[in-house]
Amino acid sequence: MLSSVMASPKGSRSQKMKLPIFTRKGTLEVPSPTEKDWSKDDEDDWVFKDPDQEQDSLPQPYRMINKMVNSLFDRSWEIIEARDTSKKAELCRTPPTIYHPLRESKLNTMPNCMDVSQDYVFIGGSKGFSIYNLHNAKQLYVWEKLKVDVISIWATDLGSEILIAPVDEMGIVRLFYFYKDGLYLIKAINELEDASKQTTCIKMEISKGGNFAALLLQGAGDIWLDVYKLPKESWVKEVQYPQLAVNTKKKIRQQLQLNTPDSVTADSLDTDMNISFRGDVKLSLPVQIMKIKPPKPITGTTFKSPLEAFAKIAGCRGLGSGQNHYIKASQWEKREAILRATYKKFLDGEWEPEPISMATFYFLLPSRVIPMPAGVKRSPGLACVLGVHWTDHHNFFFYSLNRTLKDKVDPEGVWPCAAPIVVSQLSPCSSYLVLACEDGVLSLWDLAQGLILGVVALPEKCFCQSIHFLKYFLVHKGQNVYPEGSVKCHMKCVVLCTDASLHLVTASGIQNSTISLLVERPVKYLDEAICAVAPVQALPGMVLTFSRDGSVFLMDVAKSQIVCSFALPRSYSLAAPWNPVFVVSLHHPCFLLRGDHPDEIGSASKAEDIPNSIFYFNFEDYPLLKNFSRNCTIPQASILAHPTFAQALPLEERCEKFFQKRLEEKEERIQAGRKERLQVGVFFLSRLSFSCCFFNSFFF
Repeated sequence: MLSSVMASPKGSRSQKMKLPIFTRKGTLEVPSPTEKDWSKDDEDDWVFKDPDQEQDSLPQPYRMINKMVNSLFDRSWEIIEARDTSKKAELCRTPPTIYHPLRESKLNTMPNCMDVSQDYVFIGGSKGFSIYNLHNAKQLYVWEKLKVDVISIWATDLGSEILIAPVDEMGIVRLFYFYKDGLYLIKAINELEDASKQTTCIKMEISKGGNFAALLLQGAGDIWLDVYKLPKESWVKEVQYPQLAVNTKKKIRQQLQLNTPDSVTADSLDTDMNISFRGDVKLSLPVQIMKIKPPKPITGTTFKSPLEAFAKIAGCRGLGSGQNHYIKASQWEKREAILRATYKKFLDGEWEPEPISMATFYFLLPSRVIPMPAGVKRSPGLACVLGVHWTDHHNFFFYSLNRTLKDKVDPEGVWPCAAPIVVSQLSPCSSYLVLACEDGVLSLWDLAQGLILGVVALPEKCFCQSIHFLKYFLVHKGQNVYPEGSVKCHMKCVVLCTDASLHLVTASGIQNSTISLLVERPVKYLDEAICAVAPVQALPGMVLTFSRDGSVFLMDVAKSQIVCSFALPRSYSLAAPWNPVFVVSLHHPCFLLRGDHPDEIGSASKAEDIPNSIFYFNFEDYPLLKNFSRNCTIPQASILAHPTFAQALPLEERCEKFFQKRLEEKEERIQAGRKERLQVGVFFLSRLSFSCCFFNSFFF
């Protein structure tokens, strides 16, 4: 009977009433006799087991279904917890103060680009560009004579004049001269009668002061850089004293014909100014002085001896470019064969054609690194050298601007880098240069002093996308301020990386550079990724950030905090948040932003029917920012009161203040010594007089 009960699959009632027990994970060990050696057991080390679990386990496929259901519930619970955490974090986030635009300019055409110079706004759009007043947002003039749209525009301040350079969709650059109330067309630089030979302008740069212009042109599968000298002194004379070569009646008739399609109605014009297009006045044309092509690929040497290679480098010109070497073609072939044999599995297959090498270029002022050529008169603010670097190349080239088109184009200097240069940026004062290489290393150069301020490296897997210089500022009593006077060997810039992270790079003196994180790479909120950054010179230490979701924030880089945000009216949205159309004024505390009406974009049949607007934001009209823009300068006396602030002064001034302080301390010590000696003398005289009086009274 007992055996039959033991063999029964159901078992006895006592077997069914077995209670669950706790079992320790892993193997059992004999505990130590002393209690202090016992391990601190956690609840996770124990497993809740059922003695009848093996008999009660589910058969297939129910066991698999059970696992899938449990996994589904676990995953759902994780999603619920993540959403709950995000909601709590969203509630804890304090929304910044939101400011709305002060003025709105409604446009008839879609604005593709903008630029600000002096008190004018230049907006490129359909078939031309228009000129607006920066302060009252009134339209002053419209020039529309093109068959295509203007996609980019530059406006350079020449003092009392403005040089305007719009580029249309065909890549044609036109130079305009804006003087007082007249607009003059100088020339369409790269426009050709033969359309098959037409070149396209990819990038353009005008020197500070408007003495030179450089254009990156592409055509017939080639790319090159054309450099022009601009006769701006002749333009002033030709505008002030125009030649009366055309009959007066004919000139008036021609003027009316030219102004008829371009002028706007009297209601939209500013009553204080009426701009007219002066097509009858012919100005002097720019003179081409140089044509620069990309560096040739390094091949086998043609020199027969090392002496020929050294003789090629006359006066160290081109030294470091890698072109004048003594490596034979057979050596290159052997190295290439070894490379292909080693990495054959990676090199085999189809390769995409290499893109055309692009150039980044700047006009540089005379400095200790870039001296003026002998015999050339030096004028302040006049560019003397063009700095160029090409994509996928390690070298930064310097080309002198004191030459003609007939001269041989050879670089006067070369800065080789350890890795290809991907991004570079020149400061607005043309004193500092930052070179960002492919490996994430940034080189900080002080061109004016001829020193390298430091070398910093971005965090791992961070690659530079853009660099933006800030005017050097200090933090005084919790507020960002600009030091009075010039500051040397000190620079600050923000670096936007490809992963949307933002960093602050600071260099103070030689080999004293730091890098700090301002905004981390977005992980949960991908729409908050920063797409564009713009420094605000009117507000010390402030930058504008444009996010992918259309948000515009003002950030204090010293505290890494959001100060406020700027928003368009509810019926408008930021046009192309990944590439916003905006401009920040360098001399006025304001910025302009383009906004579209999303509800009417789909319903409009033509692009001209889409409502577009330019919104004006003035920092001084907002209560929170009013004090930042007005009290933004600190005198040198306050700077010298703190040892940290004194480091922001130029070296000459610091030495002068140091010696002056030493002289003052020496004078104080001399005066203190004289006073002490005088007191000692008075003391001895008083003692002597007392002794004499005592002697006389005792004996007499």
